[in-house]
This record gives sequence, C-alpha cells and structure tokens, in this order.
Amino acid sequence: MTPQTRSEGKSAQGSMMTGAEIFVRSLIAENVEVVFGYPGGATIGVYDALHDISDIRHVLTRHEQGATHAAEGYAKATGKPGVVLVTSGPGATNTVTGIADAYMDSIPLVVFTGQVALHLIGNDAFQEADIAGITRPITKHNYIVRDVTELAKTIKEAFYIATSGRPGPVLVDLPKDVMAQTAPFRYPETVSLRSYNPIVEGHEKQIKKAASVINEATRPILYVGGGVIQSNAAAELTAFARKLGCPVTTTLHGLGAFPEDDPLALGMLGMHGTWYSNMAVHKCDVLIAVGARFDDRVTGKVEEFAPNATIVHIDIDPSAISKNVQVDVPIVGDVKNVLTSLMEHVRHLQTDAWRQTISQWQYEHPLRYETGTALRAQQVIHRIGELTKGDAIVVTDVGQHQMWAAQFFTWKHARTHITSGGLGTMGFSLPAAMGAAFGRTDLPVISISGDGGFQMNSQELVTIVQHKLPIKIFVINNGFLGMVRQWQELFWRRRYSQVELSNPDFVKLAEAHGCPALRATTTAEAETALATALAHTGGPFFVEFAVAQEDNVYPMIPAGQTVSQMLDMPIDPNGETITTLAKGARAVPRKEIHVPIPVH
Repeated sequence: MTPQTRSEGKSAQGSMMTGAEIFVRSLIAENVEVVFGYPGGATIGVYDALHDISDIRHVLTRHEQGATHAAEGYAKATGKPGVVLVTSGPGATNTVTGIADAYMDSIPLVVFTGQVALHLIGNDAFQEADIAGITRPITKHNYIVRDVTELAKTIKEAFYIATSGRPGPVLVDLPKDVMAQTAPFRYPETVSLRSYNPIVEGHEKQIKKAASVINEATRPILYVGGGVIQSNAAAELTAFARKLGCPVTTTLHGLGAFPEDDPLALGMLGMHGTWYSNMAVHKCDVLIAVGARFDDRVTGKVEEFAPNATIVHIDIDPSAISKNVQVDVPIVGDVKNVLTSLMEHVRHLQTDAWRQTISQWQYEHPLRYETGTALRAQQVIHRIGELTKGDAIVVTDVGQHQMWAAQFFTWKHARTHITSGGLGTMGFSLPAAMGAAFGRTDLPVISISGDGGFQMNSQELVTIVQHKLPIKIFVINNGFLGMVRQWQELFWRRRYSQVELSNPDFVKLAEAHGCPALRATTTAEAETALATALAHTGGPFFVEFAVAQEDNVYPMIPAGQTVSQMLDMPIDPNGETITTLAKGARAVPRKEIHVPIPVH
C-alpha cells in the first residue's frame, strides 16, 4: 500500500476499515505525531496498518517500561498526550510502572495494549493478562474494546479523559479479533460523558472570598505545584505573584512554573526544600496553594503544617481539596482561569518586612555544598546550570542527585524540569529524556541519573543512539544507592545494608552502544567533560562523574516530622571550603565562605 498522509487519513470518514486501520486513522484524527512501543503477536495487525502511515513516527524502544517513561517525558516536555502501543501479556504488564508513575504525577498518557481474542479471555491463553483489572487503580479510566464499531468513539474518549481535568493515564485494551473485524470509520468530533465534566471556571463567590483573605495578608506565601505547569499557567502565576509582591515556593513538580532568578523565588519546599522556604511556610499568615496536592513530602506532620495560616487552595481536582490538609477557602477550577479571575480582585501587598525576614533566613541558612579534593555531585549540577544558564530541559532520575538538581539548578522555564515525583521511579530519566528529545528540539535535553537508576533502563541508550538524539547523558556515580544509604546513616546507625553497588565500566558500556563517552574524577576533568558534552552535536554524549561517596542532601526534614526537626548541614571545625548559594531573594550574593563540613 502507498503510505497515507495525515490529510488523507482525516478524509477517510465513512470508509470500511479493519479495526487496525480505524485505530491508525483515529490517531491521525487526534494529531498524534509520535508513538512509543514494542510489537508482538496480538498487535501484528495494528503494526501492519501503522506501516502505511507516514505522518506518525513510531519509536521502537527496547523495553515496554522504557516506552511508557518515554511517553511521559514527551508529554511533560510538550504538554501533548504521550502515546504507547504494546502487545498483550508481558508487553502490557511491563507498562504498569510507567502507568502508575503517570497516574501519581498527573501526566496525560494513552496506553494501547494488545489482547488475546475475545473468546479466549479468561482461559489463560498464551500471553493473556487482565491488564484492565491490573491497571484499574492506576488509571483515570480504562477500556476493553469488545465491538469494532465502538473503537473510534473509545479512542476519542480516551484522549479526552487523559488530557482534560486533572490529566492522567488512560488504557485501551485491544482484543486481536476485534482489530481484524471491519466497520465504517466514523470519528466523533465531540465527547459527551454524563459522569465526567471537569469544572474549569472557579466559583465567583469563592474567588472573591479568596481575594478578601489575600488582600489582608502581611506574611503571604504562594505554594505552587505541578498543576500550574499542566494548566500552562506559568505566565499567569508569575504575573499574579509580582502583582501581590508575594514570595513563591514550589514543589518538586512546580519547579520552572516561576523563574528562580526572580527576587520573589524561594526555591523548593518540603523534605529537601530550602531552609527558608520551609520556615516561610511555617510562619506565613496566608498560604495560597495553586495546583498542589499537599503531599507528605511537602507537609511532613500535617497537624503542624502552616499552623498559623489561612489556606486558599486552587485545584481542578475536587478530590484533592482538603484531602490531606484542611483548607479554608477552596476554589475548584482550572488554575489558568482561576488566576486570571483572581488577578482582578487582588492588590499589591505591603510585604517589605516579611521579605526582609525571609532574606535574613536566607543569609543564615543558604544552600551549601562542600568543595575540596573530591568531586561533588552538587558541584557538577551547579555547573551544568551555570553553563546552560538554565536554558535546558533537565530530566532527572530518583535519589540524591534528583534533590540536588532541584536545589542547585536555577529553574527558569515551565516544562524544563522533568522527573518522577509521586512514585519515585528509578530508571525514569534515560527513557523520559528520550521522549522529551522527540518532542522538543528548541532546547538541549540533559539526562541526569545516579549509577543505580541508570542501570534500570540503560537498554534505551541504544534507542537514543539509533535515532541520533542529541541528549547529554550524565551519570553521577557514588557507588551507592545514595538516598537509602543516607537514611541508613542518619536513622539506622550507619548499618549499610545492600546499598553498595558493584558497577560496570560505564564509559565502555556507553561506547559499546555507539555513544562517545568520558569519565571525570576531578573538578578539572568535570569542567572539560561538561564543555565537551554540551558542545557535541550529531547524537548523544555520555559522561560518568565519579563523585564523593558519602555526601548527604541537606536540609532535611525527617519523614513525618516538622520544621522544628529540620536537619541543616552539620559543622566540623576542621572543615574544607564550602560553596554557599543563596537561592531566592538574592539578599546575599553567591560567594564562597569558610564554614564547617558535615561530620559523619
């Protein structure tokens, strides 16, 4: 068959087609550009139909988990839904971690899984798995298509559900015989679901009530989550904060929603947030939560979270309101719309004294990292930020390096910070960076992983090489599962149980995949390696940074504790030089001072 173009596919309404052809034409109607997947027996017919379409790029990953994480990276970087296509049985079950990750982090995915023929379902047929049952708790909705005439309508609904309201993953299970049946192709223009109608406009009475509370604040804080980015509301949020003169702290997923080179920026809050952002939330009189869900990594002990504050909460998901923390003024609606309406009712606040107090906290408790003979992960990440000036898409894995990236990279743009938050999935970064690189070519894409997480999906390196994606792949190698080791050191009497890693030669591994690679063990080598990697064009470049083994992430609020139990960087009178970074109000310029290093 002659390859079909997107316009030809859209004009196919009414034509008799197989289910597989309807599937492909439906993706065209949804303007899908990239599909991440892996074929198998139950999807051969679908892949045959996909073969004749020139406008949809299929990326053959090397593992189905890699496909789902790639789709997540694509979705987070572009704002478009990520699309996955895999076969039945193990192909489907291998997507579960990525689906759960997307569900926790509100990422729009549509995952299509092959399934055995309808008459074989429930018979323990070859490569059969009840993927609908397995994923029911971790999807916004899922479907088993039992009638080919319902296929196009189902796909339309799947994309609508995934991308509207609070975004999330939707799974569509495709039985093999249904995909071989024929029906007229009729793709609906609209979706009408009586039981699913997200509220996008905030209630006027609640908006005015919130404005009244905000206008009386003397110690306000904006607590900004990933919902601001999902709503494409970074510009509205920034304008709102500047009109109020209100300091801004963000969650891990909110990084980039507000530019951190702005004097109002306090960086991240929570377990490994800045000392001063946590203290500001603890002492504020009005907390304005925007697109955030008050998760345990932010609140710690909920009974003592923002104890003196009147809390305003804006979120599109009504189930998130007062779920973890009781709020005073809830507003259900799309963040972008609510902020636009709220802007008309608020005024500039007199916050000079409050901001001066925060500036003093920044002076007394800046972010710090040790410099000296050993190369430090914080140092590497800080330097990446300086060299890119914050103009890069940075995809982190999970662990200590993830927290250091949140702390020491200056986040300036929405959709440039991509990570696994709620589920904390190691192995996320490499395939997610691949997905981001397929979706965005306007900024360099940088993958930062630990030595443990990198090995969990390192097979996708060959996919990256195959497609010549210009990703800078940086592995922070400390020889440990670093965050678990830190907890064992601090809370388990330094009994290191199963956290020391026996690693391969990462440089040889990268070169075996056809990727140029370097190793850095000193500050000078790191500087050369970063410059070489960032200047490289025509494909990926890999750098292993061999760093100090027993660094800890500070500040740290132990799980379930409060600001009063926050651990800051300990002191050793015989310490080396510490680089201090005052992130946020910039009351203190960046400088080097001689202060103590941690005692372990």
